[in-house]
Amino acid sequence: MSEAPNPPPRLILASSSPYRRELLERLRVPFDVVTPAIDETPLASETPEATAVRLSIAKARAAAARIADSAPLLVIGSDQVATFDGRQIGKPGTHENAIAQLQAMRGRSVDFHSALCLFDNRTDTVQSADIVTRVRFRNYSDAQIEFYLRAETPYDCAGSAKSEGLGIALLEAIEADDPTALIGLPLIALSGMLEKAGFPILGAA
Repeated sequence: MSEAPNPPPRLILASSSPYRRELLERLRVPFDVVTPAIDETPLASETPEATAVRLSIAKARAAAARIADSAPLLVIGSDQVATFDGRQIGKPGTHENAIAQLQAMRGRSVDFHSALCLFDNRTDTVQSADIVTRVRFRNYSDAQIEFYLRAETPYDCAGSAKSEGLGIALLEAIEADDPTALIGLPLIALSGMLEKAGFPILGAA
């Protein structure tokens, strides 16, 4: 008598971000969303890359821990940190903080670290990557900053730059290997990770 085949893993997005959810929907695979609860404070002397990768892994593991059953899971965690002049720039949270961020970045180049993690609870292993996007900001005015913030309210976006919306008008150039990384979920890297985990996006080769 042949054994029953192992059930396919359940795909989980560990994020409350509507932008990441919309990006993952592009891959046309079923998934569930679980919001992780973690402390996102950077550690002392931690590099932007290390912060982003650590938090992406922490989000994936925290989301997996919230699921009570023992079903096989593949959990996607992601985090983004912006940096320039050796300083990390996170989500502004408030209008005033967003003004300060955009004033500091105008006419400058900023690196966005978009970290990705795929946690496989079947093996208790993670795949992780840091995808860097370099963005050059225009030399916009304070009045243009105010117009943009009132129209877009991007207070939950790292660096206040919502590139998938009106924030694209703040930018002069984008240097990236993966155009989805800046929005918050690098789909090229994720597709490769899922393939390696036995969850191919395009079906079996």
